[in-house]
Amino acid sequence: MAKRRQRRSFTTDFKRAAVKRMAETDNITALCKELDIERRLLYLWRDTFKPGGEPGLRRARPPRALNQVDAALRRAEALQSRIASASEPATAAPQRRIAELERKIGEQQVALDFLHAALRHVRDRRRRTGEPGEKASTP
Repeated sequence: MAKRRQRRSFTTDFKRAAVKRMAETDNITALCKELDIERRLLYLWRDTFKPGGEPGLRRARPPRALNQVDAALRRAEALQSRIASASEPATAAPQRRIAELERKIGEQQVALDFLHAALRHVRDRRRRTGEPGEKASTP
């Protein structure tokens, strides 16, 4: 099994120098080997440096504190939605259940009507073919 490389962090100065050397060289693969970085990473830095300038080379991830704040906000929103759903009127849940059951009864009635019509159709065919000299239908 291949050993995973540990995630490395590069400074903005290193990224800027690598992008500058990339523009000056003809052999990108050799540059990547020399700098010990992946080729796709070098191209990513180049593509982010062009439109955003140097700020585009800064870390894309927000600091850990911001991640913790975002997580706390998501937890608070989830809690608030649970509180709102729990505070709906006491009659709303039973009414919702009644509507669901009425819908199910309607679906079952449609199925029963279909089956009654199919049974009537089969009985009518049996009566016609049950006369003497005719072939009987198979059940």
